[in-house]
Amino acid sequence: MRSMAILLGAVIVAGSALPAQAAPEPLREFHQQQPEWKPCAFHAAAECADIAVPMDYARPGAERISIALSRIRASDPARRRGVLLSNPGGPGGEGLELPKAFAGTPLAKAYDLIGFDPRGVGRSTELSCEDTVPDPKVRSRPTDAEMTVLVDHARAVEAACAKAGGELRKHVNTANTARDMDVIRAVLGEKKINYLGFSYGTYLGAVYGSLFPAAVDRSVLDSAVHPDWVWRDQFKQQAIATKQSVQAWAEWVGERNESFGLGRSAAEVIAVVERISARLAVKPIDGMTQTFFDRILAALRFRGGWQEFAEIIKGISEAVEQPARSADAVRALRLLHAAGITPTRQGVFDAVLCEADWPTDVSTYLDDMRTFREKYPYGGGIVAAAPFPCTFRSFTPKEQPVRLQRKGYQAGLVVQAEADAQTHYDGGPALAERLSHHLVSVADEGEHGLYLFNPCVTRHVDRYLLDGVLPPSRSVCAGQPRPEVPEDGAGVNTRFAPTKSLEAAARKLIAEGKVGHKPF
Repeated sequence: MRSMAILLGAVIVAGSALPAQAAPEPLREFHQQQPEWKPCAFHAAAECADIAVPMDYARPGAERISIALSRIRASDPARRRGVLLSNPGGPGGEGLELPKAFAGTPLAKAYDLIGFDPRGVGRSTELSCEDTVPDPKVRSRPTDAEMTVLVDHARAVEAACAKAGGELRKHVNTANTARDMDVIRAVLGEKKINYLGFSYGTYLGAVYGSLFPAAVDRSVLDSAVHPDWVWRDQFKQQAIATKQSVQAWAEWVGERNESFGLGRSAAEVIAVVERISARLAVKPIDGMTQTFFDRILAALRFRGGWQEFAEIIKGISEAVEQPARSADAVRALRLLHAAGITPTRQGVFDAVLCEADWPTDVSTYLDDMRTFREKYPYGGGIVAAAPFPCTFRSFTPKEQPVRLQRKGYQAGLVVQAEADAQTHYDGGPALAERLSHHLVSVADEGEHGLYLFNPCVTRHVDRYLLDGVLPPSRSVCAGQPRPEVPEDGAGVNTRFAPTKSLEAAARKLIAEGKVGHKPF
């Protein structure tokens, strides 16, 4: 990310500098709202309400929009220590129901659990893009001529968003969502908030702390966005992280040729993968294309599924060489394809990513796509380096991204998995360093979002949020173990038990959540 100084109007600068409990005059009306709480449908103890916020904080007397809130009150009032706001990521993830994920945890005793749909999303005032642009018909490793399709697609998507985005689109960005959070804080009658954010929510939390340091108590940032990769570099690093996981898997499989028969080294295993991909590019097998094959390799970030993927890829390799043996492999691939969440475009996702400047020279993207086609073709592949609608941004942002800093609130936690392919591991140490937070790394793990998933992380987070006790400035938790498949030459005391069929292997991966794609 290019770190840039924030450019704010005088009213907003004054507002962010005041003590948290003092409402700046232009926002006093918003801070003094009395929400009408009603039962929520998603949880018996939850209540929901809507509040108004300025569309444009530089003009608080002008248009207003609505923000949807939810609350599950602390179950042990004697232990209550405030509110815990949370955000699931996105940009554009709906957070209204997120508190129910924490309702059965120790946090529920001490905190009012607060969820909200950010501006433009869900039950809050929605931001739309016209959904009229068909998906581009581009292979995962396209020719130079085919790459121009991605350029034309990005331009068309931006035009469709410009048609439907109205005035709201200019005001949907991370800084304004953080300002909405401070209105929520005031409406709840709190001097400070505690915060738990995932993925993009880590960046949102860091921005909130930079704008409203006096209003932050404890903060946990799980699966962090790199502060210097906002936003194009973040996409590129996803493809790089995926390649790193493919390489790690190939090394593991290469040490187990007696079990999988895919090669005796990482290079030999990668050669098999590339041979399959090249063959499918020329002749798909029963609808199994090169693009789909390259895409499913993103799931190799999940170490626990390495055995099943090795068996499936072995089956695909045999199917490529002997199509008559393809039935089981094709059934497995169809199951994996159905389980994956097809990425969908939403207006908030586009608008928030356009808060930062993107290169406008198309040749920059074409050069990067050529590099990614050769070096990082797995998972999203060259799409990570392709133009985005923001390349052709039709509006000028009202302000530049916030310069992240921690000045005036206590140290918090950053949590990061070593093999996370959605927010590259390097983002965790970088954000921890920028904010002087303590870092909890999870070794040899590809999961995105560790709290409540990794017991070690959960203990650290709970102890910090409940008791205020930080772990060491740098600590490491173990990830899920790799499959217990013996290395070649390990002896007769261990025995490899292959999955009964490739279809069964696919069903196991789906049941364990090893396929699909979470929000960024």
